[in-house]
Amino acid sequence: MLEYVDVGPRPLKQYEPIIGAEAVEEIRELAAPLKRARIAQINATTYGGGVSELLRSIVPLYRGLGIQCDWRIISAGPQFFNVTKAFHNALQGAPYELKRAARETYLMCNTRNAQLLDEEYDFVIVHDPQPAAIRHFKGQAGARWIWRCHIDTSQPNEAVLDFILPFLLEYDALVFTMDRFIPPKLEHQRLATIVPAIDPISPKNMALPKGLGEEIRAWRGIDPDRPLLTQVSRFDPWKDPMGVIDVYRLVRKEMPGLQLALLSTIAHDDPEVWDIYKVLVDEVRGDDDIHLLTNLIGAGDVEVNAFQAFSDVVIQKSIREGFGLVVSETMWKGTPVVANRSGGIPLQMGDGVGGFLVDSTEECAERALYVLRHRQEARSLGLAGRERVRRQFLITRLLADELRLLASLAQSST
Repeated sequence: MLEYVDVGPRPLKQYEPIIGAEAVEEIRELAAPLKRARIAQINATTYGGGVSELLRSIVPLYRGLGIQCDWRIISAGPQFFNVTKAFHNALQGAPYELKRAARETYLMCNTRNAQLLDEEYDFVIVHDPQPAAIRHFKGQAGARWIWRCHIDTSQPNEAVLDFILPFLLEYDALVFTMDRFIPPKLEHQRLATIVPAIDPISPKNMALPKGLGEEIRAWRGIDPDRPLLTQVSRFDPWKDPMGVIDVYRLVRKEMPGLQLALLSTIAHDDPEVWDIYKVLVDEVRGDDDIHLLTNLIGAGDVEVNAFQAFSDVVIQKSIREGFGLVVSETMWKGTPVVANRSGGIPLQMGDGVGGFLVDSTEECAERALYVLRHRQEARSLGLAGRERVRRQFLITRLLADELRLLASLAQSST
């Protein structure tokens, strides 16, 4: 069988102090017609990216509403993940030559995982390209099937898109983060856009006392008396970690003593991360003020929380970005963000709301330096960003959007 991820229920009432009683009641009303529904959420990994973080929060919320929702992950080896990482990059626009061996690896693994999906469900939500062909090999199986795309597929590699497209057309609904991410040649009877969101009471986003946050940073080698830049992202070319180092070096010329932290979770479905990590280690050797922190040395959600909350500036220098949950995470903590104008980032923030959007390394450095030198304005930026996240980018809003989609699919099947 497909492996289950063990998560318990979470009461919706815990969110009432943040979103209000009216919003809580609306979600309960949306959930009521689905009380007997059985839902499967399927993805590739339990950690290391935005999808797993979303599922770790939303599955318990479904269960807290009395809806059976299972989180299940596919079974696959390194060869498959090498192929799907290449597919991921290609669908975001990277050049790639699709060969027969890659197609066969992808199809063989999806066939096997379709056979492992042995339980009956009313709804199956499949996340991203890795398990996209499961629907084809499993058949309808009495369920309504949804494919959820979390990446920017607005300019995909045509060969990979053409290979994936027939599998997508078999789904009952396709969900993207933004309308402009929908590939131009994709025609489907039910296309939806649902924006991702963060969980405000998860270990990564809960409020930390300042003393504890500073102690966590000091444990990781940060001097609390000197300014700190941070980026939290996978070590991935699309996140441009080398560009972040360039920004740090430009700012440090004007602000000696500046520190930089690059935090990342290394996941088993991302094989190219090791090559990038090695390049970064070589690049920062000799500079004790650059800190590479990963789950391999125990830097987890609480460390990310502390660095996002108590850094002076957080950078998100993504070249391509499906959404970038780390932007909303940081804004929720009231910390100013300087971010590339890419993908879903402008959807979350705008100049003067949470921080500044930029278009180059030089502009990123200029804006980061401006924030470091104008602390009162930085505080105002951060407070405006937190309120924007509260209104638009919390997990409870995402849950409500998903419940509406499920109810709509249920009605269309009757």
